[in-house]
Amino acid sequence: MTRFSDELRIIPRFCWVLAVVVWVCVFFMLMFVAVPGDAKMRVWPLAGQVAFCIWPGILVGIFVLLICYINADARRRGMRHVMWTLLAIFVPNSIGIILYFVFRDPLLARCPKCGTQGRANFAFCPQCGTQLAPACPGCKRNVESGWQRCPYCGTGLGTAPPLATNQPNG
Repeated sequence: MTRFSDELRIIPRFCWVLAVVVWVCVFFMLMFVAVPGDAKMRVWPLAGQVAFCIWPGILVGIFVLLICYINADARRRGMRHVMWTLLAIFVPNSIGIILYFVFRDPLLARCPKCGTQGRANFAFCPQCGTQLAPACPGCKRNVESGWQRCPYCGTGLGTAPPLATNQPNG
């Protein structure tokens, strides 16, 4: 499976049904209310009328699916899902949707020992204390493998060469 299809799976089935119902409602409102009520559109060929009525419903359906995706994704990331859903709905011009994708948190990780969910950047499990990532022996903050010294406190990490000092010899 691709990552895109995996991401689409988090959208609840109810939202897919809702998007289809919204599309059908918009299509029928345009096809049977707006088109017959407009003198210029009544003379269009039937294929043009149908094409005109299909696209707005698809766009509104995609908007519904995006809102549902934001709700489900924020929930699985441990974010305030109601707040982000409301921002995505009510901030105009899809700016709320864009803001969500800019500011969303990383996915939560599970502790291999106790199964507690925590942030992916945690060095230790908040429940049982199991080490989840390499940590500095001095300040216990996350470090990356391959670093020679801790960037926070300067403690050597393994086989680090001594710090170079600018002292004159002899």
